Amino acid sequence: MVNAGSSSLKLRLVGDDDELLGSEDLPPIDGLGDGDLGRVLDKLGDFDAVGHRIVHGGERYREPVVVEGEVRAELEALSDLAPLHQPQSLAGLDAVSGLAPGVPAVACFDTAFHATLAPAAATYAVPAEWRDRLHVRRYGFHGLSHAYAARRASAAVGDAGRIVTCHLGAGASLAAVHGGRCVDTTMGFTPLEGLVMATRSGTVDPGAVLWLVTRRGLDPGAVAHALEHESGLLALAGTADMAAVVDACRRGEAGAKLALDVYLHRLRAAIAAMVASLGGLDAVVFTGGVGENAPTVRAAAASGLGFLGVALDARRNEKAIGRAARPEVDITAAGSSVRALVVAAREDLEIARGVRARLR
Repeated sequence: MVNAGSSSLKLRLVGDDDELLGSEDLPPIDGLGDGDLGRVLDKLGDFDAVGHRIVHGGERYREPVVVEGEVRAELEALSDLAPLHQPQSLAGLDAVSGLAPGVPAVACFDTAFHATLAPAAATYAVPAEWRDRLHVRRYGFHGLSHAYAARRASAAVGDAGRIVTCHLGAGASLAAVHGGRCVDTTMGFTPLEGLVMATRSGTVDPGAVLWLVTRRGLDPGAVAHALEHESGLLALAGTADMAAVVDACRRGEAGAKLALDVYLHRLRAAIAAMVASLGGLDAVVFTGGVGENAPTVRAAAASGLGFLGVALDARRNEKAIGRAARPEVDITAAGSSVRALVVAAREDLEIARGVRARLR
C-alpha cells in the first residue's frame, strides 16, 4: 500500500490475512534520492498488486479503480481541488508503477466513502451552473480512515449504530456514519473546509476571502497559500504541532491557549452537528495522529459533550496513547450511554480491502 503525502511516503506490505509483513516510512517522493525507492521496494519483498491512496476521485470515481487508460489523466485533472495531496499521490503512483510495470495499480479514494451523502448534505446553495457544469458540491475527505474507524467501532456498538468518527491529525475532519454509510461530513469541495487543522484554516467566511482579494488587493494565490499553509494552529500558536500547543498551554502561553480553545470550540460544535445529522449517538471514535495521541484534546472535547451522553474514563483516556491505542481501546466512563473509542488509523488495511474487492 502506498500513501504519498506532502511530508512523507508510507509503504506497507500487507498479507492476505491483513498481517503487516513490511513497513517503511520515507521522505516525500520529491525528496528521495536516485534509487532509494527501488531499494526499499526490494527490501519489502514480492507483491501482487499495489494500492494507492488518492485523495480526490471527483464525482466519477466512487470505488477503487485500476489505473490504466485515461484514468491517470482524469485524476491529474482533479489536482486543483486537492493541491496539497493529489500531486504527491500521483507522483507516488508513477514512481512505484515505473519500478513495477507489470503489477496492477489500484487507486483507492478518500472521497469514495462520502459518495453516499444525500443531496441535502452534499449540495451547496450556489448557482445551478456551478453545481451542474462545474460540479461544485461537498465531496468529503479522509474517507479511508473514516471507513476503517467506523468498521472497528461497529463491532462495539452493532452494525446499525450511529457513529461519529473524528480523524484528527495534520488534517482533520469528522464523519457521521449510520449503519456503515456516511450521512454527513465536515470537509467539502476541498480539504480546506471544516475544522481547524495544523496549517489549514478550516471554514472561513467566503465574504472575508472575497474582501481580502477585491478590497485589500491581496493576490488570490497568496491568499490560497496562506489558508492552506500559514493558518490553523500555526497561525494562532506559532506551531503546527498539537503536542507543542498543549505543552505551551500548560506553561500559560496566551497564543497556545487561544489556539487550543478555538480548535476545541470548532471540534465540539462539529461533533454536535454530526449527531444532529444522525438523530442520536451511539459511539464517538478518535483516530489520527492527534486523535490517538492527545488525551488532553479528547478529554476537553468530551467535557463539552456531556449533554449528548459522552463521558470518558480519565485513567483509560490518559493511558490510550500511541501503541497503547492499537488497534483500539475503549475509554468510555462507567454508566455512559455513548461508547468512546480510540482507534489506530489503518488506512493501509482499508486500501488493501479495496484492492482485493476490485481485483476479485
